[in-house]
Amino acid sequence: MAANEKTKAKTEQAKGKVKEAAGRTVGNERLTAEGRSEQALGDARQAKEKTKDISKH
Repeated sequence: MAANEKTKAKTEQAKGKVKEAAGRTVGNERLTAEGRSEQALGDARQAKEKTKDISKH
């Protein structure tokens, strides 16, 4: 289960980076903001999983 969550985190981060870059390229502020938001969600999910890993040890 944890590996699946880690994968989701990385996927969200990657999608967010692509959206942000695309938004900057075409000058679309909404798309840029969506990309940053997705990256933040991925970062939060990753932090949660790291906390779980630390508490197991």
